[in-house]
Amino acid sequence: MSYAAFRVRIYAFLLDYLVIVVYGVFVVGTISFVFQPYLKTLFSSSPLTAELTGFLMMTLPVSLYFIICECSKWQGTLGKRKMRIRVVDDLGRRIGVGRSAFRTAVKFLPWEIAHFAIWRIVLPSDLSEVTVYVILNAVNLAILMYLVIPLTNKKRKNVYDWMAGTGVVQ
Repeated sequence: MSYAAFRVRIYAFLLDYLVIVVYGVFVVGTISFVFQPYLKTLFSSSPLTAELTGFLMMTLPVSLYFIICECSKWQGTLGKRKMRIRVVDDLGRRIGVGRSAFRTAVKFLPWEIAHFAIWRIVLPSDLSEVTVYVILNAVNLAILMYLVIPLTNKKRKNVYDWMAGTGVVQ
């Protein structure tokens, strides 16, 4: 198996990020406008309610995009397809939905932890400001690890690849 170069994986993710941005603009521009009276309450009542609403509107659909695409016959998202790379298990086979879901959950865990902390800055919560900033700094360290780890091994595996038993190949 020929593992995908880190640069190619970054380009694929940037293309996927464009898909995410288009979806985000749709959510913010359309759904939020149409359902503004209902959403305003959901995003201002409590950190937990706001976080859950954001999860259902953004994180879950984005995660499903990655989960479904990476376990499909395509073996990758639109960005991966464009860059001609695919997600496989350690034996080079297509991954199943469970492994894809686990891989995606680990990939987006820092994103969700950041949302957890940010909502506790925006809305009143029981957590101290220092605790919230410690959490956000931990998220920054995790993101840094996600960027550095693939540069430290020949297979260019990331943390979520190691944990899920996957790789990205050309």
